[in-house]
Amino acid sequence: MSDTSQTFVTLVGSLRKGSHHAAIARTLPELVPHGVTIQPLGSIGDIPHYNSDVQEQGFPAEVLAMAKAIEAADGLIIITPEYNYSIPGVLKNALDWLSRVAPQPLAGKPVLIQTATPGQAGGARAQYHLRQVLVFFDAMVMNKPEAMVPQVHNKISEGVLVDEETRTFLSAQLDAFSKFATKMNRV
Repeated sequence: MSDTSQTFVTLVGSLRKGSHHAAIARTLPELVPHGVTIQPLGSIGDIPHYNSDVQEQGFPAEVLAMAKAIEAADGLIIITPEYNYSIPGVLKNALDWLSRVAPQPLAGKPVLIQTATPGQAGGARAQYHLRQVLVFFDAMVMNKPEAMVPQVHNKISEGVLVDEETRTFLSAQLDAFSKFATKMNRV
């Protein structure tokens, strides 16, 4: 835990109304160590498809607001499903837009990745692809402990993460991320 307060923002890689990933993101504020707050970023569904012609007209307000919130935060938490062994296209689109913002909001930013799927692998392949994408940003991704939640559909009830084992693990991961972010933000 850090000696000062910290604010993390969450970026959800799913658009579905009943998204398990949004449920996890909504649950995270209950699991953080003392002094840590978590705030959601806007929906990536509000961001248009990346197009340099659109960029020449000016960045969409949603992209600039997201970039500003990430830049102001002590860390970014990305919670995403796995689609076809990778990250969802809509998440990649949001990252493509963010990659063009100057100053770069993710450069040197502590980042935590959480993936979840109905299958057994918990999104491992998406997590590794996302790590590759974040190399371009020069983001400081926390390596361990990794959170890959398998059979997520059995761990969510009425839009809330209820599985105690998963809640306990994510709480420990968030504690580790708080320490990691404190260390990275001092560098």
